[in-house]
Amino acid sequence: MSGTITPSQTNISQLSDTKTTPLTSGSLVGDFFQETFALTRRLFIQLKRRPSTLIAGVIQPLMWLILFGALFQNVPQGLFGESQNYGQFLGAGIIVFTAFAGALNAGLPVMFDREFGFLNRLLVAPLTSRFSIVLASATFIVTLSLIQSAIIIAAGAFLGAGLPNILGLSTIALIVLMLVLGVTGLSLGLAFALPGHIELLAVIFVTNLPLLFASTALAPLSFMPSWLQVVASLNPLSYAIEPIRYLYLHNDFSFGSVVMEAPFADISFGVALLVLLVFDIVTLVAIQPLLRRRFA
Repeated sequence: MSGTITPSQTNISQLSDTKTTPLTSGSLVGDFFQETFALTRRLFIQLKRRPSTLIAGVIQPLMWLILFGALFQNVPQGLFGESQNYGQFLGAGIIVFTAFAGALNAGLPVMFDREFGFLNRLLVAPLTSRFSIVLASATFIVTLSLIQSAIIIAAGAFLGAGLPNILGLSTIALIVLMLVLGVTGLSLGLAFALPGHIELLAVIFVTNLPLLFASTALAPLSFMPSWLQVVASLNPLSYAIEPIRYLYLHNDFSFGSVVMEAPFADISFGVALLVLLVFDIVTLVAIQPLLRRRFA
């Protein structure tokens, strides 16, 4: 029996002969983006199987654009500022509201993954970083928002709202991206903080329309009572709506161009973008401890 090799000896010899290759930072980054791509692809496969989400997300804002535009089509010109018609005034609000509503629903897929147990499987999987789950959801929502915004801009141009130039369209995409990132982060934080999808849906329903009406999406500040002017001037949606509305009316713009006359100050184009950037930073920083605690 002297020539017999025990299992423990075999494992030791195999381990001694095995050469370990340390993970480099390049491979970690590559693995992270591979995980993010796979999780994002999963969300798009779900959308392909249930396209009603995208269809409803396009039909609803188009109905708002058509019906509200027709409702106020006989309003005297100049009543809504420099806009030639109410459809042109309304277009910016519909773009922002559509992106906001889609981003606010970003936490629902994560919440359903929590309830069905799929999220637990991801958390115990050997992922390079669990934050790929968050990045995948953000990438999915940003892509959907840009697609919906492009359709609304095309429909608005067909209905007589006009079309910004290439620089204006690129800036609109940037503004939509900034708004969606902040709201998506907030929605994902709620998805991990709230106990179930009923509570998340309640938050969405409670905040959706009030934030729309408490912004400059449907009417200018001059139409509002003084207290609502203050509320609308503090609403992040207004800081996305007014720059986009300005781009529809002016081919040339600068960071110093005044886009909104708030009760407390004149808001320039650059200040509006800065407010959106601060909103993104505050939201993403605020959800970091919650995400780390949940992922742990």
